[in-house]
Amino acid sequence: MATNHYRLTPNEPPSAAKGWTAGSLVRWLLDPDPSEPGHLWPRWLWLRALGLIFGSAFYSLLFQINGLIGPRGILPAGDYLRRVAAQLGWLRFWYAPTLLWLNAGTHALAFLCWAGLVASLLLVVNVWPRGMILVGLTCFLSFVTAAQDFSSYQSDGMLLSAGFLSLFFAPPGFRPGPGITQPPSRASLAMLRWLWFTIYFESGLVKILSHDPHWRHLTALDDYYQNGPLPNWIGWYAQQMPHSVQAAIALATLIIELGVSWMIFLPRPLKILCFCLVTPFQIGIILTANLTFLNYFVLALGFLLLDDRILRPLLHKLSSRLKVPPSKSAKADVQLQDGQGAAGHRQSLSIAGGIRLRRFLAGFLLGWVFYDTAVLLVMIPVPGFPAPTLPIAVLEPFRIANQYGLFAVMTTARYEIEFQGTRDGTHWEAYPFRYKPQDVRQAPRCYAPYQPRFDWNLWFATLGSWREYPWVTRAEVLLLRNDPAVLSLFAGNPFPDRPPLAVRTVRWQYWFTDLATRRRTGLWWRREFRGLYGPVVELDPNGQPVATEWPPE
Repeated sequence: MATNHYRLTPNEPPSAAKGWTAGSLVRWLLDPDPSEPGHLWPRWLWLRALGLIFGSAFYSLLFQINGLIGPRGILPAGDYLRRVAAQLGWLRFWYAPTLLWLNAGTHALAFLCWAGLVASLLLVVNVWPRGMILVGLTCFLSFVTAAQDFSSYQSDGMLLSAGFLSLFFAPPGFRPGPGITQPPSRASLAMLRWLWFTIYFESGLVKILSHDPHWRHLTALDDYYQNGPLPNWIGWYAQQMPHSVQAAIALATLIIELGVSWMIFLPRPLKILCFCLVTPFQIGIILTANLTFLNYFVLALGFLLLDDRILRPLLHKLSSRLKVPPSKSAKADVQLQDGQGAAGHRQSLSIAGGIRLRRFLAGFLLGWVFYDTAVLLVMIPVPGFPAPTLPIAVLEPFRIANQYGLFAVMTTARYEIEFQGTRDGTHWEAYPFRYKPQDVRQAPRCYAPYQPRFDWNLWFATLGSWREYPWVTRAEVLLLRNDPAVLSLFAGNPFPDRPPLAVRTVRWQYWFTDLATRRRTGLWWRREFRGLYGPVVELDPNGQPVATEWPPE
């Protein structure tokens, strides 16, 4: 019987009529996509943005990491890793993947931050993108793994996931320019777009499934600007808008997250329309709240909805400066990866085998992440969905396949924890914060994408009791000793000469003032005292902490 053999062109997806096989589909997904209009410049922009976002994360850690997880910090990484080792033995290297197993001292933590920051900056200037992404990813994962309560944010998982996927998306080479000879594979582009979609859609899904009345009644944004983790002064003005405007924005949020996000799967013109709709939405969020690098990240990821036909004219000068003709060896390598032409078949078996191995690993890892994220998405509306969860559990320590759900339930009041010390047991002085609201006369500042993790975590601690957040009491004890690492997390020390006799945490409730009050008094906030948050602690004669007063249960 005669057999017909069909050859796929590089732009053409496999089909049953042309000899479709699972293998041909996988190769088509994992091969570079040389088709027009192409995605070289969206990739170029995304990788520069990724470097800036990684850089902002490492830069903020430089000033905090010792106070957070240093040897004398609030949650020392070394102590935590010793407990993990005692529980898991050799499995600790998989379930707690971090370079801090080698050393978790002050200098090691500083090296981690500086190495990540340097790699981020080199990625921004397009030096060895894959290598710099790997360094940044490894350093950031090392911190996130050991930071315990100070890395329990969805934004950390987003950055790790995007960094991992970008290893397959970035062009090879030391100075690849826009990577003309190595266009991104279809699978890597699709996975980054899939990440963008899951962030939006899952965030919308949890808002509906949480049954939060604020989203159902479109009142979610009425107090959002004042009650969010770290407000800014632009949010103060946004808070003054009438309910009708806030309700319209809340409705638009649900429409964008649950409806517009699906346009990423539609033809090119609708992808571009989708970008034009979601970009102002993200810019608005960035301007009105300090949500660290989260929305900068989602904004940058959205540029992958565009293509070269859109961006090439906008980047014409830069394009002409970087665009170089592909070398013969690069052309041959593209031919070999596409499996086309006699030249590819004449390459040595070792080179061909290496390419097949890289393709297999890329397909396996990208497929694994896709499976995990798809199942996690389905499990939001269907918690008991009968799918194997072992692949999810095995990959979970690396935080590269995650479930997202931003602002599922809106916070209805703003409380602030304040640390206070005393030398006489009567007069209490507050430790000034660097970023959190405290002085009612001070305008809330703009500092995102910088992420002050200590201040950020204190906002989460107000949502529960001190027993749920024991690190707050640990910080009290360290302040009793005038610990320099923890004091560096504050804007100043009211007891510079000698430590206080006692330290306590109290709770205040804060509200934005209105326009009339602001004009009359100059106050941005008003606040009311709500009593103790945690116990009052002192040091006994042996230097051990003791509680002298307890908050009401």
